[in-house]
Amino acid sequence: MTDIEEKCISKGVKLTGQRKIIARVMSEAEDHPDVDELYKRVTKIDSKISIATVYRTVKLFEEAGILAKHDFKGGKARYEEISESHHDHLIDVKTGEIIEFVDDEIEKLQKKVAEKHGYELVDHKLELYGIKKKN
Repeated sequence: MTDIEEKCISKGVKLTGQRKIIARVMSEAEDHPDVDELYKRVTKIDSKISIATVYRTVKLFEEAGILAKHDFKGGKARYEEISESHHDHLIDVKTGEIIEFVDDEIEKLQKKVAEKHGYELVDHKLELYGIKKKN
């Protein structure tokens, strides 16, 4: 059973056969697929799954707090499994590649900025956009 399937069960989300396939494909994803890409992957397993089913399932998983939706600049919404560990994103604006990273200095700086303005940081999202340098 995948992490997403386990999260569905713990949150009371009914797992139909098609939802199980979508959950498995999302759990195995090493990238941040959009719905169209997810649809291509799941129909290789079950050609009867419709794009509408994929959209509805992704929305259901998002509303249940199982998937995170990212609206990166200049593209379609992309999804990833919500994880316990925090990470930020570096997006290549030419290729769309998304790199996940954690940087302790950035984390400390964000807290420092919040405190400077009289706030306690409770959450944040950092997206960096770049173009790969040529060597």
